[in-house]
Amino acid sequence: MATAAPEIAQIKSTPLSLTPAAVAKVREIMATQDPLPAGLRIGVVGGGCSGFQYSMSFENASGMMDKVLNFDGLKVYVDATSMMYLNGCVVDYVETLEAAGFKFDNPSVKSTCGCGSSFSV
Repeated sequence: MATAAPEIAQIKSTPLSLTPAAVAKVREIMATQDPLPAGLRIGVVGGGCSGFQYSMSFENASGMMDKVLNFDGLKVYVDATSMMYLNGCVVDYVETLEAAGFKFDNPSVKSTCGCGSSFSV
């Protein structure tokens, strides 16, 4: 149990982190794309009942203002504006009996909507 704390501290020290489960799922989905994308874009867009929503899409190249993060060879592109809202965020992939999907654990979030698809800071 003592090994879990340093691992969490390492994840939280980067501006944005993807867990190994999230990286594996993104790679699995990317492998089905034709042509194969260069990486994953993660961002924050306006919308939803609480003000902001997360967005994920595949990209072929980074933009001029993007920060490029590398997770075990997976390139993740984040624009400068989104990075302000994603600082310290951990993206995980979770499978349960009820649902499966990407989960954002964002320390900047002050509240979420009832359905959990949008947030405010």
